[in-house]
Amino acid sequence: MKLQVARIGKPHGIRGEVTVQVFTDDPETRFAPGEVLQTEPASAGPLTVRSARWNKAILVIGFAEVPDRNRAEELRGTQLFAEALETEEDEEGWYEHDLVGLKALVDGVQVGTVSELVTGAAQDLLVIERPGGADLLVPFVEEIVPEIDLDGGFVTLTPPPGLLELGDAEPEA
Repeated sequence: MKLQVARIGKPHGIRGEVTVQVFTDDPETRFAPGEVLQTEPASAGPLTVRSARWNKAILVIGFAEVPDRNRAEELRGTQLFAEALETEEDEEGWYEHDLVGLKALVDGVQVGTVSELVTGAAQDLLVIERPGGADLLVPFVEEIVPEIDLDGGFVTLTPPPGLLELGDAEPEA
């Protein structure tokens, strides 16, 4: 199974290096020189890691197929994928592809469908697509998302008062 391990950001310097948003707990293994990563869109790759280094808190990667800044700019937004490792089984963690498409239930009633997982520095957010309403951003914490049932195809939400109403149209006066 392929897992998204990063998303390419902006170019860094003139030698074809790029910054990446990391989605793996093991960047030293995933981005070791010689590692080959699949891409989405597929036409952008595959890409072979030439170098990887940390610049403060940002990972900067050079790829063998990317000789200069112009080619690096073309890769902005490209998603990077790698094969799942046996050691990546985590009973307390989920990948975005596991969550997308799950029904979002409140008191057993479907309020929407998980459409995305937004990773953030402070916390992650589930994006719940609601029929006829604005998308809902739900903090992905145990207090608000106490149950995730992959086999059953749903997540249970226990939202604080007012969370479900965010983004709804204001009533006319």
